Amino acid sequence: MTALCGSAKLGDWLRARLEGMGPDLTLRPISGGQSNPTAFLDSGARRLVLRGRPSGVLLPSAHAVDREFRVQKALAGSDVPVPKVLLYCEDRSLTGTEFYVMERVEGRVLHDNRLTELPAPERRMVFDDLARILAAIHRVDIQAAGLQDYGRPGGFARRQIERWSRQWDLATPRPNADIDRLKAWLTAHLPTEDQTTLVHGDFRLGNVMLHPVEPRIVAVLDWELSTLGHPLADLAHSCVYTWFMSPDDYGRGLRGLDPAALDLPRMEDFTATYFASAGGVGALSTFWLALALFRNAVIFEGIAARARQGNASAANAAEVGRLAPVLARLGAALTVQSF
Repeated sequence: MTALCGSAKLGDWLRARLEGMGPDLTLRPISGGQSNPTAFLDSGARRLVLRGRPSGVLLPSAHAVDREFRVQKALAGSDVPVPKVLLYCEDRSLTGTEFYVMERVEGRVLHDNRLTELPAPERRMVFDDLARILAAIHRVDIQAAGLQDYGRPGGFARRQIERWSRQWDLATPRPNADIDRLKAWLTAHLPTEDQTTLVHGDFRLGNVMLHPVEPRIVAVLDWELSTLGHPLADLAHSCVYTWFMSPDDYGRGLRGLDPAALDLPRMEDFTATYFASAGGVGALSTFWLALALFRNAVIFEGIAARARQGNASAANAAEVGRLAPVLARLGAALTVQSF
């Protein structure tokens, strides 16, 4: 499914469960994403967001909107700002897919890591808040939140290598020597240290909402890849999207730019703020960065595969899919001195 479709049946279903719904219902698709189709839903006094799964053949465990609903409900009232989720529905006859409904949060979603829309003094403040919120996600008490069965404890790095290797094969890509190198290097360099926390899975600037006028985060969005895992995998993913992608890439990153000249932090500054907020001193090793680049190369190849099948969520999916070999090459380059 490339867009959510509304129906009179959907309106009836919502009016039976939510107060403030009017006789008419309007769905306005939110464009630009590569994940779960999302739309603004307006009816009567309600201003909501409806989020569903893409149609067509999907890779295993992909686009799990039921998990998105569950984790955001569990985080209500925590130090992690999330929209208030209201309803989850498995009945595909209403919109063409499973979906959930949440309250709309007013704010700004900025995708360009240069943050040129903001005054220079506010740019570091946004990245500092990103680091602090990521640390807050990793500090969530899994047991108290009822998320102890949200994933498997321990062994996350090995499972990630195995999972994304399978996903690469399922996406039926062309042979790629950099991917082969990354698979071998990552398997040979598994870290001995292990830790299990809640992880977002795709934490980056474009997946948070800023306050309408203040440089702070009011909502963390797009939880479809969340699970229990190693917190440094989450941190590395954020770093890859910010400092390993170029301004022309889908991630609109800072590679090739001078962060100081743009009043932006270096990767080392960002990770230092994260570790301070997480309660200790730490370092982000080559392993986690290489794993993040490997994982994202596979994800972008999956986007390209959906484009070939004709069921990608965004019109530029084929173009975005071309990032897969770029990220694989960057990941392989990190391993050159360690192989």
